[in-house]
Amino acid sequence: MDGVKRRRVLSGGLTLAVAAGAAAAAPKSAATAAPRSTTATAPKGAADRTSRLRAILHRLTTADGAPGALVEVWHRHGSGTVLTSGVANVKSHAPMRRDSRFRIGSMTKPFVATVVLQLVGERRIALDAPVERYLPGVIRGHGNDGRTTTVRQLLQHTSGVPDYLAYLTPRDVLKDPLAHHDPRDLVNIALAHPPAFEPGTGWRYSNTDYLLVGLVIERVTGRTYGEEIHRRVIAPLGLCETRVPGDTPTIPGPHPRGYARPGGGAPLVDITAVNPSVAGAGGSMISSGTDLNRFLGALVGGELLRPAQQRQLMTTRPTGNPDGRAYGLGLESRPLPCGGLYWGHGGDILGYGTVGGATADGSQATVMVNLNPGGTDAQDADMKAAVQTALCERHH
Repeated sequence: MDGVKRRRVLSGGLTLAVAAGAAAAAPKSAATAAPRSTTATAPKGAADRTSRLRAILHRLTTADGAPGALVEVWHRHGSGTVLTSGVANVKSHAPMRRDSRFRIGSMTKPFVATVVLQLVGERRIALDAPVERYLPGVIRGHGNDGRTTTVRQLLQHTSGVPDYLAYLTPRDVLKDPLAHHDPRDLVNIALAHPPAFEPGTGWRYSNTDYLLVGLVIERVTGRTYGEEIHRRVIAPLGLCETRVPGDTPTIPGPHPRGYARPGGGAPLVDITAVNPSVAGAGGSMISSGTDLNRFLGALVGGELLRPAQQRQLMTTRPTGNPDGRAYGLGLESRPLPCGGLYWGHGGDILGYGTVGGATADGSQATVMVNLNPGGTDAQDADMKAAVQTALCERHH
């Protein structure tokens, strides 16, 4: 991923830089671990893998600049590990808690895609139908046209619809971080600009795609995307630490403060309280390592979708990234350094960065830092390295 910029839209989510404010610098980190399961036998090589994960977390909270970091791993053998490093609060120096909740940014997208694909299985949405069928007249102007753009293209980022975050300035958001942002207003920011390409002829990550998908869900069901996620995914899986917060700017339960660094050597800024409607269906959710691993395991394992929709979910197209990443419908695949691949997503939102992944044979890992934006260029790479290290168990 690209280095820190004043504003960036990453392949994994939503990031807006900040303009002012300061907090004390974070102290050096210290990693701690605790098993998620004490009854299962740890897989061979677990000690070596844990040591390598500790080293990555230490880099994240020292050289990479994050105040705190967490990784939670669940192995196909039935054992689990939670590692933390650094602090949840740079003023009180409270350590990062293993049961932390946090904003997950664009890891919201797989939840939204799951709802759509369930509706496809119920014959209430057709993937290759034009968006115009569900949102008449919404995608219009400057060459954008819902009559030639399909639901599948929105889910797979092949619509060409511009990303509203390329035009929404950080200063505009931070003038009133608690303000409500209507999804139609955010969509209209994007549609004031021409498409990146003709629908279906290219790939470009666009948060606007998922704002539109959220509107499709609401039009088809008569309920918000958040209500549908709760009744179709959160409640059935028992994800007690996961929610779609709407306009609520606080994070319930134990959570680290979220920080940003405006640039250079500037002090940290506490931006924990933000109205997540600015991210909407593209990135507003709150969750935990435990819940994200449960969700990813269920999704990749076929628990949430019918076989036909599962195949659609995992039918990918290349993104053009040199890391070999390919994008399905709200879920991406990446090669593992030990062979094979894993499925997951990343998420960036003010104050927090998250990466999660799962393998088809039943392992999951989620990593989180409470700094975004403002880490070093290596922060994104180290977060992905943590997930890959955790998932490469079968070669030990």
